[in-house]
Amino acid sequence: MDTHELENHPDVRDGLTRKERIVLHCLHQLQKERDGSNAPTAMLYGRVLEYVNISEKELQLILQRLSAYDQRPEN
Repeated sequence: MDTHELENHPDVRDGLTRKERIVLHCLHQLQKERDGSNAPTAMLYGRVLEYVNISEKELQLILQRLSAYDQRPEN
């Protein structure tokens, strides 16, 4: 497996990719710095770029996917 495949392969623990996990980490850090308020997408994108090289479109797709992510266990 090359690096590209590893970055886009979901983790067995929760199904998140490395990029999704980075986006969540950066979002969490920004919200803490902003006393819980929402973080602008442009600011989030800048933070994410410090960790991984992704396009704006890819960030948007990840945010859309994560906003639909349901952590509740299936009954």
